[in-house]
Amino acid sequence: MTAPWRPAPGRVVCVGETMAALAPDPPRPLAEAEQLRLSTAGAESNVAMYLADHGIPAVWLSAVGDDPLGHRVRAAVAAAGVDVSHVRTDPDRPTGLLVKNPGPTGTRVHYYRTGSAASALEPGLLDGEPLRSAALLHLTGITPALSPSCRDLVTRALVAPGTERPYAISFDVNHRAALWPHGTAPGTLRDLADRADIVLVGLDEAQHLWGDDLTVTGVRDLLPGPRILVVKDGARAATAVTADGFCTVPALRTAVVEPVGAGDAFAAGFLAGLLRGETTPRALRLGHITAVSALRVTGDHGPLPGTVEIERLLGLTDADWERYEARGGADDKTPGRFEAS
Repeated sequence: MTAPWRPAPGRVVCVGETMAALAPDPPRPLAEAEQLRLSTAGAESNVAMYLADHGIPAVWLSAVGDDPLGHRVRAAVAAAGVDVSHVRTDPDRPTGLLVKNPGPTGTRVHYYRTGSAASALEPGLLDGEPLRSAALLHLTGITPALSPSCRDLVTRALVAPGTERPYAISFDVNHRAALWPHGTAPGTLRDLADRADIVLVGLDEAQHLWGDDLTVTGVRDLLPGPRILVVKDGARAATAVTADGFCTVPALRTAVVEPVGAGDAFAAGFLAGLLRGETTPRALRLGHITAVSALRVTGDHGPLPGTVEIERLLGLTDADWERYEARGGADDKTPGRFEAS
């Protein structure tokens, strides 16, 4: 029997913008907040930080402004064990900023990123190091929405057939409607995603982009190109579609403190599993475990359970996996525990 395709082991290069982030602490509507917590937020650097947590060598490739927020962003990503030595400091453009506004129906995010340093990223970034020695390049659908040069970067990365690329490419659709001119996102994101080796997309996200009645099978019909397609169904489950068929793993139950960043955490956990050569079910479980670490904190990057605990969870029977619930750790400093419910 032929072994399932996996990206070669090695370092992962994550390309995209990271901003300074302000959020009410404790979480409450922005208009009622007395204090704001300063952190960092960026889909691609979130993935890089969680990959580093899992022991996967990760590089964040981007640009920041020559300003205090840019210095803080770079330092925060580096502190998580990510290589930031290739991040460019732009003397003329600022570091982007976002502000979170939690509410009873979810968290709205307000962006202040027009003309940011990262919006000037261009295709030449792909030449030379660190891409020359990468095993995997991770991109998201946020980057092509930032500017024409950013779209050219992502398009160039994906234009060559997978068999001709020196590294595998993962692509998280990560649709941000506010960044796209009306009507342009569905076609562009579908074309880009279909060229990647690994694609991650939320089912609700796919339905919003490509049709309200889409199922996992329908998403696969729209995106036949990726070797691995992962469709995430919120707090219910995630399904990976590969040459071996469909594999669905339920999500772990947990109390949600802040949902922003959980998708990036899931992507990092799943990719870490693939890079380790794990089976598809175990890679999906690792994605869910990592997502819980983000769901339980007010920032985008929370602490993982210990290595022994992760291995125990990966080895549970299907029935025991479904009975478990992640509890505790509802802040950035206290690791949660995973207990039988």
